[in-house]
Amino acid sequence: MAESSTSKETSKLHRLEKILLSQLKNTAKESFENLRRLTKLQSSSISRAALWLSSKGLAQIEEDKKIMLRLGSEGRRFAEQGVPERVLVDEILQCGGKITLTDLSDVSELNKEDISIALGWARQKNWIAFKKEDDKTYLLVRRAPKKGSDEKLIETLLEKSIAVRELPPELVDGFSILSNRPNAIIKSEEISRYIKLTNKGNRMARQLVETVEEVSQLTPELITSGKWRTVTYRKYDIKAPVASIWLGKKQPYNSFLDDLKIKLVTLGFKEMEGPIVEFMFFNCDALFMPQDHPAREIHDIYFVKTPNTGDLTRYSSYVNNVKLTHEKGWKTGSEGWNYKFSIQETKRLILRSQGTSLSARMLINEKIEIPGKYFSITRCYRPDVVDRTHLTEFNQVEGIVVSPNLTFRDLLGVLEKFALEIAGADQVRFRPDYFPFTERSVELSAYKKGVGWLEFGGAGMFRPEVTLPLGITVPVIAWGLGVDRLFMMKAGINDIRELFTHDLEWLRQYSM
Repeated sequence: MAESSTSKETSKLHRLEKILLSQLKNTAKESFENLRRLTKLQSSSISRAALWLSSKGLAQIEEDKKIMLRLGSEGRRFAEQGVPERVLVDEILQCGGKITLTDLSDVSELNKEDISIALGWARQKNWIAFKKEDDKTYLLVRRAPKKGSDEKLIETLLEKSIAVRELPPELVDGFSILSNRPNAIIKSEEISRYIKLTNKGNRMARQLVETVEEVSQLTPELITSGKWRTVTYRKYDIKAPVASIWLGKKQPYNSFLDDLKIKLVTLGFKEMEGPIVEFMFFNCDALFMPQDHPAREIHDIYFVKTPNTGDLTRYSSYVNNVKLTHEKGWKTGSEGWNYKFSIQETKRLILRSQGTSLSARMLINEKIEIPGKYFSITRCYRPDVVDRTHLTEFNQVEGIVVSPNLTFRDLLGVLEKFALEIAGADQVRFRPDYFPFTERSVELSAYKKGVGWLEFGGAGMFRPEVTLPLGITVPVIAWGLGVDRLFMMKAGINDIRELFTHDLEWLRQYSM
């Protein structure tokens, strides 16, 4: 007689699956905890077998979530000493049921903080009243207080934890009261898992024969004793589902920044470095930004409060050149900005608001090479309104190339390479722009299907008013791009805040 299909499937079951089927065939459902007690199996073995049965349509796994209550540190103190308002009322009753606030402080065993708390709760529970007599404020006990639902709940939780949904009606108000008292009760989530057989699982369970101990590994003892001839070997199911394992990896955005650095170094760029707390001199003045420029106001820059200025003595020759350039143009062929340059203002300390400050520092660095290529991936700070494309902290990829034969076309080629190869853009768009420190100036925007157009930042040729005061006599092309936005386009992200998300599912699934 041909073996039935159910019998064939039963023969393929793992020993652990058979144990669970045998245990579940006479019950509607069973908790994992009870199965562990009944079968003497490890929790991990029960979970694994339950997962296998579920994947084969033989069982269903259910979860029951409960919010459990237990006493916190204050709750345990209340259990030992009584709630402060009861202690307070008992003390007033011992004084005849009436006492002034001053006298209460003298006779009470409660500290000042507990007295204040006790007065509030006793009044809220309508246990006491305030009465003014002879220019004195008295506390009166309205009635001998009965044990409240909060005190009854404390007594209950002293013996055992209890689920919120299982609270008797008379203790529900007590839960509300204690929830408003810091550290009185602690809430925690408890998850119970249950498994029940499907119709198919029940049919298979009825056909089970006694489970036989199976061997999963051929040991030296089995070989030498000869038992290997008689034991039953466990069959392995390569299709059996297993729990997902998530290996550690770099956060996607950090990985992108590291790769960007490697690409720039490979292209021959050297990394620039500079401080987060910066002088106004390097952040603005050396870049020919007038001292009354709107971008230097408090709504665009974070000012350091203490100390608010620093020492620029070591840069005094450059400061003097920049001062003369701002006032009259110095030797640059410019007329300057025609105002009185403030040395005190240029000493102001701020949080770096643009990566271009590192470029200014690089131009006076004694190690600068001409020709030379330099970059930085820099953290910048501006008090922007946080929205889909703006943060108060952001990263810029800043770069300069210093060479005698540079043209504006070289700059456009570099920007296009950034957009297409690093951000994965489909199209690139250049628009004329204005910056105090570059002429010509350009704004880079790029488009990617599914993301749309994004503005990446600005670029241009450094003006003589920037390069000559810092001792550079050859052309310099410069750019400062929002590297956060470069990654947004590459990753197909529409909100810059997602770069720093704690969404584990996205972090696990994302791949570069």
